Amino acid sequence: MNLENLGIQKINFGACDGTWIENLYIDEQVSINPTTTKPIASVKQAGPRNYERILTTAQNKFKEWRMVPAPKRGEIVRQIGNELRKYKKELGALVSLEMGKIIAEGEGEVQEMIDICDFAAGLSRQLYGLTMHSERPGHRMYEQWHPLGPVGIITAFNFPVAVWAWNAAIAAVCGNTMVWKPSSETPLCAIAVQNICNRVMKNNNLSGIFNLVIGSGKIIGKMMALDRQIPLISATGSCAIGRQIAEIVSKRFGRTILELGGNNAMIVLNDANLDLVIPAILFGAIGTSGQRCTTIRRLIVQKELVNELTERLISAYRQIIIGNPLNPSTLMGPLVNREAIDTMFDALKRIIKLHGGEIIYGGIYGKNVVDNCGFFVEPTIVKAYKTMPIMKEEIFAPILYIIKVNDLEEAIEVNNDVPQGLSSAIFTNNLMAAETFLSHRGSDCGIANVNIGTSGAEIGGAFGGEKDTGGGREAGSDSWKAYMRRQTCTINWSNDLPLAQGIKFG
Repeated sequence: MNLENLGIQKINFGACDGTWIENLYIDEQVSINPTTTKPIASVKQAGPRNYERILTTAQNKFKEWRMVPAPKRGEIVRQIGNELRKYKKELGALVSLEMGKIIAEGEGEVQEMIDICDFAAGLSRQLYGLTMHSERPGHRMYEQWHPLGPVGIITAFNFPVAVWAWNAAIAAVCGNTMVWKPSSETPLCAIAVQNICNRVMKNNNLSGIFNLVIGSGKIIGKMMALDRQIPLISATGSCAIGRQIAEIVSKRFGRTILELGGNNAMIVLNDANLDLVIPAILFGAIGTSGQRCTTIRRLIVQKELVNELTERLISAYRQIIIGNPLNPSTLMGPLVNREAIDTMFDALKRIIKLHGGEIIYGGIYGKNVVDNCGFFVEPTIVKAYKTMPIMKEEIFAPILYIIKVNDLEEAIEVNNDVPQGLSSAIFTNNLMAAETFLSHRGSDCGIANVNIGTSGAEIGGAFGGEKDTGGGREAGSDSWKAYMRRQTCTINWSNDLPLAQGIKFG
């Protein structure tokens, strides 16, 4: 893989006006390859003065960008999508190299970026407002939508490029500029994307629309949350981090789009087609090595099917190829860092010693899993019971709980009995069971699927969840409204001045 094709030969920490800032940095962030634990590159991190410069650029350019007609803005986003098509393989490989997800998922993540650019380009001609009938003669009422200003985008390591695109593509066609703070685990992916954007901007005599600032969450992330010049913060991460951001931003009456933790369940009823269930569990539970917010963490199975499903699942797990994510035959790569491994095995200790769970498959890591010494673990299956307290936590690792239930009602109760509410699924051939799961007395999650897993959301549908997941929505439906402000307008085209509600004054 040639990183120079993605502009990664001179590493810096921030980009504005289409140029890279060269000075005034605090320290360096080392990007680690989780497959080998070896450094890939060092990235200079931004400090407060760098941040202020980038934010000033975003503010100034917003005043120009908002005046560009929305379809013209859509054309720029369309060109970014085409540029991403040129570098899909290289950027997908970089995602796999730096983050650790397998190459098919790395390229799939870039495809999500391409898809959202296509979606946003079409959306640029559909930023509709309503026309209402006024109760006053000779009056017209309507609503229109205006861009907000610089949008702050804070992304997590597990989707180092796609989630930025979900926000940036839509925010851009809405007339906003962006300031992006990527995860400190995956700065190279962000730099590559910024270089792609810079090329498109330069070809169109534009700059300062897409801006990147690489720095710590404690410094740069907090500055963004506190900054009244950023009317909207879109943040992806843990529930704890999201709660901190929400509290800071709400105190200044700013807006947030929060995509936080998921603790997702799949319900399998007795009549389910196991030929569909097993591959859905595999992708949902071990995809991205269990480091997706939509990962299946709880498998809720009707009691008559538990033994057969468990046997088939263990047989499938034994066939999983774990190793270098750049190898096309690999199905599961490493975790992102050593801390992730420690978190997983601390959880397994608590599951056994404190909560009475039983590991029925997996639970090893390191050289016992693959030949090299990267951050590798074995996907783990745990026999659990529905009141096990640890199941209310989101353990960001490939741990799958199997919980036995009697019927659909109990299954829905277990599904909803966690603080998080992102994704959910049910496998059944019973129409009544499926519709019950989708009804107001069924799943309480933002995403509810029938006969497909919890992962793999499509561009076009609004992505997000309820409860501790934060309530945000991205990537489809009318999520564009979060990046704009609504304005209700009334025009009196008569020679009279009637008041609403029939009020007579004076």
